[in-house]
Amino acid sequence: MNPVGGISYMRLTIKAVFAAVLTLCAGPGLAQDQASPAAPPVSKGPVPYVSLQRPTPRPAPARPAAASTPAAAAVATPSTPIGLVPALPVTPSGARLAPREALPPAELEAFVDGVVRSAMARDHIAGVTVSVVQNGQVVLKKGYGFASLAPARKVDPDTTLFRVGSISKTFTWIALMREIEAGRIRADAPVNLYLPERLQIRDQGFRTPVRVINLMDHSPGFEDRALGQLFERNFARERSLAEYLRQERPRRVRAPGEISSYSNYGAALAGQAVSYVSGKPFERLIEETILLPTGMRNTSFREPHPPKAGIPGAIPDRLAGQISQGYRWIPSGFEVRPFEYIGHGAPAGSASSTAGDIARYMQLLLNNGTIDGATIYGPRAAEAFRTPIRKTPAGINGWRHGFISYSLPGGRTGFGHDGATMSFHSNMVVVPALNLGIFISTNTETGSDLAHAFPDQVLSQFYSPPQAYPRPGSQTLKDQARTFEGYYLGTRRAYRGLESMIGLVTTGVTVSVDSKGRLVTSGFGPARTWVPEGDLAEGRLISTTGTEHLAFDIADGRAQSFQTGGGGQTFQRAGFWKQPSTATFLAVFTGIAAAATLAGVLLRNRREFRETSIQSRASLIQNIQAALWLTMLILFGLWLSRTGDLANVMYGWPGPLLFIASACAMVAAALTLATLLLLPAIWRGGRRVDSWTPLRKLAFSVTVLLYSAFAVVLWFWGVLSPWSG
Repeated sequence: MNPVGGISYMRLTIKAVFAAVLTLCAGPGLAQDQASPAAPPVSKGPVPYVSLQRPTPRPAPARPAAASTPAAAAVATPSTPIGLVPALPVTPSGARLAPREALPPAELEAFVDGVVRSAMARDHIAGVTVSVVQNGQVVLKKGYGFASLAPARKVDPDTTLFRVGSISKTFTWIALMREIEAGRIRADAPVNLYLPERLQIRDQGFRTPVRVINLMDHSPGFEDRALGQLFERNFARERSLAEYLRQERPRRVRAPGEISSYSNYGAALAGQAVSYVSGKPFERLIEETILLPTGMRNTSFREPHPPKAGIPGAIPDRLAGQISQGYRWIPSGFEVRPFEYIGHGAPAGSASSTAGDIARYMQLLLNNGTIDGATIYGPRAAEAFRTPIRKTPAGINGWRHGFISYSLPGGRTGFGHDGATMSFHSNMVVVPALNLGIFISTNTETGSDLAHAFPDQVLSQFYSPPQAYPRPGSQTLKDQARTFEGYYLGTRRAYRGLESMIGLVTTGVTVSVDSKGRLVTSGFGPARTWVPEGDLAEGRLISTTGTEHLAFDIADGRAQSFQTGGGGQTFQRAGFWKQPSTATFLAVFTGIAAAATLAGVLLRNRREFRETSIQSRASLIQNIQAALWLTMLILFGLWLSRTGDLANVMYGWPGPLLFIASACAMVAAALTLATLLLLPAIWRGGRRVDSWTPLRKLAFSVTVLLYSAFAVVLWFWGVLSPWSG
């Protein structure tokens, strides 16, 4: 799930974090490894990788990929360039097709073939599955590449199951709206009314209770944690949904309803509430009320595993063998990922499905909850899914009772959801005005760009008038650059402990204005450019190359925060102490000071050993500090060098390297307090013959102040709490 759409909390290549520290303390080899794109950043999420919107199609030429097996070579074979697909005639309105005109199947298939095969070759994607529906019919349903490379098994859109990540949540919201329609749950009631006591949300200093509707628009006020618990690769560690919710309860960091900030925990809690009220396990409830009535026989929230007490039964054998492998691309070829267990948070993301089944699901959504004579949900739910609960400042986008609202090419709007695990990336968008539904899923870590851009590509090709890109900059924006420029932190992150360090990097966005009058957002993902849309005082901007929006909240002539169209999180202006550049600067100079301190022990002139007893003790303490700081920086560098593979972080969090590094930092910071207290006695010294020289006193003092500043920043970053991992 990406930051807007799901389980993929981040894509942890962390290539920019403390690069100077690695060069200084761990040698150039580690720094070079970290900078290499071993695992490309996602996105926007959720997940992580922070992308501000669904990426714009990038018409990069196909390039052949190295293949380690014949099957992989088949996947990587370049296809016909997209530009060779015959262009459709343009209608008098400027669009390729009139609003009520249906997609031509042959032209659609030719276009999709070009887009998908080009992306598979360019981004090294093993397999893709696609379905497009319109006017109650399946217009396109197709598989590309391989679901398994050894043994070779091609993707079949009707039988190959892909993990769809946070698209799973849409089933949870349908189940919840069914209970609301039946009167067994009230949307405006506290969710605690529908939970067993041990799972109820604690006050934690907030008087306003979390209501059911807060879960549906992702505004319960939870921090967002994922590392070490969102996915499991060892089934022995799997827990029941109730046990997971009890043990991984997040901290409440803001009042409910204040802002929307995507929450996997909130969605899982909603699924538990529905299960508790209905008296049925969540998986069985979804099967009986949605999957079986809609004929989705190749979809399941269950996972393949041996029997285990307290854990829902396994997925049927006929489906288990059809689940696609997940892959990661490395220089030598495709690397198989272990199965990602998400059953402990099933309502948030454990579903597996086929393109054929999702085609039926999109027909259900477009037909207001009915399909083949079966009614899954009623008019109230249908209206809720088409109506935003709240509009974001960016315009019409917002949460539609759990579904994401999208601003689409051609001025149209749609709703749906995207989702991701560490290996799978999926996207589902329905456009009621066109009676159109589009679904795509990829089975490789590098498939994010294709999955997120695909619906826009189809709509731009067939229904959007030709656009002149890029949009020009604005002199007004250039003149008012200081209003917007600064560093902003996303709200979808952990707020304390070691994991908060990751959030401060992956959700951070630097906002600047370039010489052409374009606002530039840069951070963990690719830089994007924006220009004003309407009066700049309203703070609304549009992408220079697409339909995505940003909207700033401006107070007293200064932007305080901004949101993206999807409403997945708010980016709030942050102080300098929470900026990676500040931490990097202090880390580099702390490393230099620590190395100089230890070098001084060996190189200092014998006369400089004259010192008072207090100075002697202070010198010993500072030498210990220097060793601890250097150890901490080296261990952190070694840990950072392993983050090219997200699985190393997600499954191994925090790991011995990071734990020991944090413990060293904690002890060094504690010793800093001692040296601060000793500073006055250091300067009083004694007679010149038995005291430090003024220069050495000054060097000691500067080092103490530098260590103190570094310790304070590390405290804000959560690094001084090794137990929190």
